Amino acid sequence: MILTVAVQMDPIDKINIEGDSTFALLLEARSRGYRLIYYTPDKLSLRAGRVFADAAPLDVFDVAGAYFKLGERGQMDLADADVILLRQDPPFDIAYITSTHLLEHLPARVLIVNDPASVRNAPEKLFVMNFPDLMPATIITRDRASIEAFLDEHGEAVMKPLHGHGGAAVFKISRSDPNFGSLYDLFLTSFREPWVVQHFLPQVAKGDKRIILVDGVAAGALNRVPAQNDIRSNLARGGAAAATELTAREQHICDVLGPELKKRGLLFAGIDVIGGYLTEINVTSPTGIRAVKKLGGPDVAAAIWDAIEGKLITSRGLSFPNGQPKLSGDVDAPRNRRGVL
Repeated sequence: MILTVAVQMDPIDKINIEGDSTFALLLEARSRGYRLIYYTPDKLSLRAGRVFADAAPLDVFDVAGAYFKLGERGQMDLADADVILLRQDPPFDIAYITSTHLLEHLPARVLIVNDPASVRNAPEKLFVMNFPDLMPATIITRDRASIEAFLDEHGEAVMKPLHGHGGAAVFKISRSDPNFGSLYDLFLTSFREPWVVQHFLPQVAKGDKRIILVDGVAAGALNRVPAQNDIRSNLARGGAAAATELTAREQHICDVLGPELKKRGLLFAGIDVIGGYLTEINVTSPTGIRAVKKLGGPDVAAAIWDAIEGKLITSRGLSFPNGQPKLSGDVDAPRNRRGVL
């Protein structure tokens, strides 16, 4: 079966293919002979209950500076796609939320990865709060008295915007910090939403582990070590990637989260763990696939496409040249209204 795969992403000419997980997924899809279609979220339209995109055929090549080729653009009824990869990067703003509402108008037979309703209802820094036993002490607020009381109790904390991304605007604070008042004022004028204030974990100096889960099962991991004199481990902020293995505690975290991710149709998720504590669950546009493979780890892109194929075999009776891939967990779970198993 040759699938038609549409990818909703940011401008493809702006990506860095060395570390881009969307690009890794597209390369794997191409290797399986799938037909690729590309569009950006601003090209979506909803008309008479049908979802269209001004889209173009796409081919990809693992060649720096010459990594993609687009065909002639035109209006595509996205109901003609078998799979849609929802891979636009944050910020998770009203435009992002609106795109998830539009995609929900597609028929259930179109498999969207990740499920748009679940992406909308599981923002990274809020969804994680469903698992307080796995987390460091955390408060979500913009109330100064509440933050000060939290600092009185925990001494040091990290403060960051609730819908921030990529390590931007992440600060270490303390009750005795003379800059706290100014920082509070800056956040107050810069961000309308509440903020995340989380007990600072000094273990971050040894790394912030990104664990990738595919259909609820741990499929690969890398350790991201912050640069000297920085608490941020994001690779885009100077963090260094290192090979790693899961500890028993980290495997336990994955075992707890896995069934909930699977139930919600969050097939591709990346969780962040520092010193055995869960800090974020990334579901909008998780990264790390290429880094894991470069460090000698598994091919997570192949595992994701195996899982996608498995869902299409179960839900639509499709067949693929290599037969049914190996699947994890129960593939006979009830369908929700979006058709996610």
